[in-house]
Amino acid sequence: MRLSSLLNRLANHVPALVLVFMTGILSTAYAADQTIVFGVAPGPYGDLIKQAIQPGLEKKGYKVVLKEFSDYVQPNLALANGSIDANLFQHVLYLKKFSADKGLDLSEIIAVPTAGLGLYSNKIKSLGELKKGDVITLANDPTNLARALRFLAKLGLLTFNQNIDPTTASEKDIDQNPRGLVFKPLEAAQLPRTLDTATASVVNGNYAIAAGLDLASALELEVLDENVKIVLAVRTPDKDKPFVKDIAAVIESDEFIAVIDDPNRVFKSFQRPDWITDRLASKSAQ
Repeated sequence: MRLSSLLNRLANHVPALVLVFMTGILSTAYAADQTIVFGVAPGPYGDLIKQAIQPGLEKKGYKVVLKEFSDYVQPNLALANGSIDANLFQHVLYLKKFSADKGLDLSEIIAVPTAGLGLYSNKIKSLGELKKGDVITLANDPTNLARALRFLAKLGLLTFNQNIDPTTASEKDIDQNPRGLVFKPLEAAQLPRTLDTATASVVNGNYAIAAGLDLASALELEVLDENVKIVLAVRTPDKDKPFVKDIAAVIESDEFIAVIDDPNRVFKSFQRPDWITDRLASKSAQ
């Protein structure tokens, strides 16, 4: 029931002073119900919410709160236990594996523009300079470790053993390492700091931006598959609730895309999900 309708009904049954008091209580409760708490990891997706999603939700009457976590673990645990209402930090492969491993009932809603992996270095200027014994650091969580190894394989720096699933590959599945490189998995958030010691590092886009790395400075950038683009995630029982539909509607709006396409914002260099690419292509064809 809308707050205004409830107050009109109460007005016929309670004294004016009591109604004023109850109005304050009900207004506070209503506002709390209209608050959406988003969880994010360090990097650009908190800014994406603030600049491209929050304004649209506020127009719809919501209050938006951001809660930043320092790793890739806590945002899903917080979502599952109800501490937050949605999160925006992970791709579908990570969401599905993490949910299966932890027994969580979480679902993706829609993909957003994404900053991909990059191979960064403070010591070399090209792949041709890599030599035996050079250390390359990469994420140690299983999903992003496999993703980083696939990226390095596409760059010709390694090959996998036959008959393995590259989506679950680890350093143990490397068959050929022609340069004699040393692959060192570490926590994803720590990777930018290793650039002062390691020869190079495969850094996730959000942590690269959080550390002040320019995406254009990478030796190589990943070309993203659709299943590794960042998605909005919610608890599965919430998928059809009005607030989730309202978030999706804001993300699908022309106003959201206008922010993404603004040449003065960092999102301009992000890789688009298919739904945005298809929409823009359709508009161009009209």
